[in-house]
Amino acid sequence: MQTTLRTETIERTERPWGWYETISEVPGNKIKRIGVHPGQQLSLQKHHQRAEHWVVTTGTARVTLDDRQFDLQPGEYCDIAIGQVHRLANLTDGPVEIVEVQFGSYLGEDDIVRLQDDYGRN
Repeated sequence: MQTTLRTETIERTERPWGWYETISEVPGNKIKRIGVHPGQQLSLQKHHQRAEHWVVTTGTARVTLDDRQFDLQPGEYCDIAIGQVHRLANLTDGPVEIVEVQFGSYLGEDDIVRLQDDYGRN
């Protein structure tokens, strides 16, 4: 068995609510780390072309799925279907981080339909 060492630069993209890093992207799936600053939340949104799987790695994440809200702790997860309304929030005074795995034929950042946004984005 042979082990190959890969060295990659991972860019962190800053957003008003926190940041994300794309860890891996291949046709059909993308893996991101997402950090949400205390007291911040992503837009209430949906996607036309991708589903998502979220696993909490740090902190307590408040998740909105359609009309339900619940908290997830490290190691807990949820699945978001294509077209399902969702939001990730940090209601605590500590960090929240998740790993997000996206699945779909198109995984571009422009496949976001924002239904409500604290930062005035469309």
